Amino acid sequence: MPLQVTGEVLSIKRVGAYQAMTVVAPGIPALTRPGHFVAVQVGGPESSMLLRRAFAIYDVKDRGVYGGTVEFVFAVHGKGTAWLSARRPQDDLDVVGPLGKPFRLPKNPVSVTLVGGGYGSAPLLPLAAALRERGCRVDIVLGAGSADRLFGFLDAKRLGDSVTVTTDDGSIGQPGRVSDVLPGVFDRSRTDLVYTCGPMAMLRAVSDLAAERAIPCQVAVEESMACGIGVCMTCVLPVVGDDGLTRMVRSCVEGPVFLGDRVRWDELGTVPPDTVGAITAGGHT
Repeated sequence: MPLQVTGEVLSIKRVGAYQAMTVVAPGIPALTRPGHFVAVQVGGPESSMLLRRAFAIYDVKDRGVYGGTVEFVFAVHGKGTAWLSARRPQDDLDVVGPLGKPFRLPKNPVSVTLVGGGYGSAPLLPLAAALRERGCRVDIVLGAGSADRLFGFLDAKRLGDSVTVTTDDGSIGQPGRVSDVLPGVFDRSRTDLVYTCGPMAMLRAVSDLAAERAIPCQVAVEESMACGIGVCMTCVLPVVGDDGLTRMVRSCVEGPVFLGDRVRWDELGTVPPDTVGAITAGGHT
């Protein structure tokens, strides 16, 4: 069951093009698993910004003098995140979490490739630690537009058996995109399982490459999640269920982690006509 706490900002620091914020949030760390996220109120109690902002959890500490902390990473994209970036230590912050369904972990040691785009690598780093504890081989691929938009390289070096970096402008690592290097990584590491988080176009490319090799792939989508608890329906996307039928599912409740080959990437932003409950000319399907 998620908790709602009025936490206190412990620290905020700039990391390349991003901000990393640590908030005292007692109770939330003990419930958190890799892939969970938090929803943060922005603008203060008198704000007209009614919708929370959702952020993947990068790190937690459930002990210590502060009684449990949550760290998340964000980029300033609008008024809400601009307000958040202006918070300072000891400011209050209303946080709900942990939310969503986490990554599913393998029962036995396997070879795993993690693929992160931009600050989408943040939830993959605690996942890497959890996989290492299970005896998995962990190969990590990080991609970004430029060096300042790469996140988690030092953590990846510490946690991964190998780390491959790509940037669109070639300012660090290999020039190009993660999809350019993935086939080689898959072959070298004999990958059994793929996890990925980042922009939707990247998730689709990674999922497609994994599917070509029949490698199971879990994707953590970055849909806009206004409420975080499944009420507002702003984060729905078409996903094929175990029964072969497509349903519009909520990223915040049924996700944000899905099997990559179940997401109908071509139909994102639409309601496919064969979706269960879709309105057609003759009524609902």
